[in-house]
Parts: sequence; structure tokens; C-alpha cells
Amino acid sequence: HHPNFECHVDPDDPFVKKEFQWSLFPNQTFEECYKLSHPLGNTEHYGIYGSSNGLVCISDEILNFDSPIHIWNPLVRKLRTTPISTNINIKFSYVALQFGFHPRVNDYKAVRMMRTNKSAMVVQVYSLRTDTWKMIEVIPPWLKCTWQHHKGTICNGVAYHIIQKGHILSIMSFDSGSEEFQEFIAPDAICTPSDLFIDVYKE
Repeated sequence: HHPNFECHVDPDDPFVKKEFQWSLFPNQTFEECYKLSHPLGNTEHYGIYGSSNGLVCISDEILNFDSPIHIWNPLVRKLRTTPISTNINIKFSYVALQFGFHPRVNDYKAVRMMRTNKSAMVVQVYSLRTDTWKMIEVIPPWLKCTWQHHKGTICNGVAYHIIQKGHILSIMSFDSGSEEFQEFIAPDAICTPSDLFIDVYKE
């Protein structure tokens, strides 16, 4: 650097890189109660893919089939990294990940859905109790097609996605306990496919 050069940074400049922070907020007051240190040391390029009973699932911001998946308990500062799948060597165009607690089987589950450009579908379920992944062998025929995806969610161990096949919008569910798929036609009020997502209201 030039010895007489002094850099002035405008904090309101949208192009200035800002440091990411992780904090806990209670859902009753939504006031910050605890600042967190990221368990992997780097707060960037990571996303949260579900939380339940104090456990948080984090992984790459842009998911791939080999993205490391971490189950983190920030209060006791413990981290578990799920095993890496070694039997998959396919390039996927879409990867979705959800994490939550399944009360019927009393286990925490992560559901990973992956689709190729040729409409091949792969679904895997992770069990925190056994620390293993299971490949779902039977995929319903109505999922083996070209469909647009929208952001999904998970509730009581059931993963939900809005899928678009042509001009038809459907809600697809996958129960990580029974390993069963279901499809529901979306309500007529949902008629605009852009920027759709599904989430839980007052769980």
C-alpha cells in the first residue's frame, strides 16, 4: 500500500462486505438473547436447513450431493457431521435439504432430495439416532418427471414441497418415518408460480 493512502469505508455502501453474525432469538419476543460463535469458524456460505428442540442443521449455502451436513447444538457447543454418501456419483441440478424431529418415531431426521436434469430422483433420510443415511428405493411415478421446484419445509418429520408440473401446482409430502409420499393439488388461490414457498404457521 502507498504510505500516504488512507481508506475510508462508508458503512452504508451496499458493496461493502459485511460480517455475518449468528444469534439466538426466542420466538415469543424475538429479542436477541445470545450471540453464537459459528462451530466451523466461518459464518459465510452456510445456510440453516431446519431446527428443532435446540438442534440446528447447517450446510453449504449452495447444496450439492456431497455437501457436508452438520447437526449443531449451540447451547452445549456440540457438533455432529453426518456421514458422507459414497454410493452417489451423479451430477444433480437440484438438491433440497430439511431437518426436524419426528415425534412418532422419536428421532431427528434429515431429508435430502436430489434431482437430475433427466428427471431422475434420489431421496435419502438421515437418522440422528443411528447416525446413518438410508436410500429410499421406491419413488412414485408422478415424481419421475420434469418439474419446477420451490422452497420447502418440514413439520413433525414430514417434508413438504410445492412442485410445478406444467401449469399444475401441487404440494408433495414425504413422511421420513413411514417413508411414504403423497401429492395434493394446490388450492386454486395459489395461481402465481413465481417466488412460491411453503412454511409452518404456529407449529
